[in-house]
Amino acid sequence: MSSPDLNLLLTLDALLAEGSVARAAQRLRLSPSAMSRALARLRDTTGDPLLVRAGRGLVPTPRALELRERVGHLVREAEAMLRPAAGVDLRRLVRTFTLRGSDGFVENFGPALVEHLRAEAPGVRLHFRQKTSKDSAPLRDGTIDLDTGVVDAGTSPEIHTRVLFRDRFIGVVRHGHPLSNGPISPARYAAGRHVLVSRQGLDRGLVDEALQALGLQREIASIVDGFCAALALVSVSDLITAVPERYTRNLRGHLYSFALPVTTPEITVSMLWHPRTNSDPAHKWLRDCVRQVCAQ
Repeated sequence: MSSPDLNLLLTLDALLAEGSVARAAQRLRLSPSAMSRALARLRDTTGDPLLVRAGRGLVPTPRALELRERVGHLVREAEAMLRPAAGVDLRRLVRTFTLRGSDGFVENFGPALVEHLRAEAPGVRLHFRQKTSKDSAPLRDGTIDLDTGVVDAGTSPEIHTRVLFRDRFIGVVRHGHPLSNGPISPARYAAGRHVLVSRQGLDRGLVDEALQALGLQREIASIVDGFCAALALVSVSDLITAVPERYTRNLRGHLYSFALPVTTPEITVSMLWHPRTNSDPAHKWLRDCVRQVCAQ
């Protein structure tokens, strides 16, 4: 059985609304003969005459009266579906957004983001997820709505990105640590025992490359997979760590921070999302909120 021509729904809606072949033709910008042929096809498809002659005009059959409300609703729904999305009513919005970020994102930006969203859309809830890899599959399958992190060559090419902020690595020790007093030279810095943050478990990082260029090497006493763990170790020992300055701002209030005595590349933190959510008004609002909070 062949599928019906859904274009006939528009024709049927116009015919039943106008009750005239000529006026329906004018409404759809067709010739009267083309509309007559369409009416013949509708009669054949529905098995009903739909409109019958009554004097000089046409009147609907019982079947046509039955269809009139239904077809009108279908056509209005289809027209609304194909229009650009309307603006979102934030006060009425009820939705849960899932955000993925590396260790430290929630601690540093989460409180301000939650308050920002609550003030504009009290029905919105945030689900924060820890970023354990840079796999873009959760964005593609809708498991997460928005990702944050450093964009690299492994990021899927279809993913949309926007820069949130740029950051630099700084050194962190506990208050009272030897490095918290006096100038810090590359040699003095390298002589200490260090905590390296590496999600992949690598035993070298950007700081080691910078030290190597000066003929220096530091002792890595511990390797952890997140900034929170590194700062926890540093806070109760004489260990030293290097973390992004802005990304860990709220985590370092009780510690001593200093500029590294070596130059490391600047890092760029971005937000990432899938093209299927690019035009969603609520998602666009969420992205704007994240951008504003991270820019503060």
